Amino acid sequence: MTTNPFNMSVPYFYEPLLMIGNQNFQLSPETSKHCIQVLRMKEGNSIDLTNGAGTIFNATIQSAHKNSTLVSIQSHQNTAVGKQKITIGISLLKNIVRLEWLFEKATEMGVHQIVPLICERTIHARWKMDRMQHILQSAMIQSQQAWLPSLSTPILLNEFLTKYQASVKLLAHCEAGDKKNIKEVVATEELILLIGPEGDFTSTEIAAAIQQQYLPIHLGPTRLRTETAGIFALSVLKIF
Repeated sequence: MTTNPFNMSVPYFYEPLLMIGNQNFQLSPETSKHCIQVLRMKEGNSIDLTNGAGTIFNATIQSAHKNSTLVSIQSHQNTAVGKQKITIGISLLKNIVRLEWLFEKATEMGVHQIVPLICERTIHARWKMDRMQHILQSAMIQSQQAWLPSLSTPILLNEFLTKYQASVKLLAHCEAGDKKNIKEVVATEELILLIGPEGDFTSTEIAAAIQQQYLPIHLGPTRLRTETAGIFALSVLKIF
């Protein structure tokens, strides 16, 4: 029987610099402020921390300050990485809020890696890496996970096709042609899923992906928005 390392009654935070072996640790200004000003925590209170690399630390507040709270590490637990590693390559969107929603939900669902794509029909707002990373971090904490998904800077689709490899590679598109129902796909432990922009992948892009051994799939009888397609596909393919 596996012990759950999370104490649901104890606040949970992300501290990427925390490492196994640390006996005392200075919380970041953001975490300190949330602990002391928002949650009104005091010396002696317990919190849980993760470094986003699979370790959960149980800590006690030693010195409570809104800018630099000091905690002592009482214990730690390592959590195994998920048995399935899904990489989603998805086009940037003109409506950045929809893309942020997708990143949040994909993280909650335990996606392994997110790669924003620049396709021929991609129309997008300015990319803000810091904000996107913060969304992933918040979603990881909210969903009580200890592994932070990898987030790439946006790359061209053609670069993605040659750079990323997996045992199963899926391409969701809306053009007519021979496509497999996603519900008939046998999900594996290592998988890549490609989702295009609002205007879909072009015929040239589809041909390029097929040449790289991508399997064309369809997601049902209705045409889905990019962010809806991504979450629907993940929910079908996810093994847990």
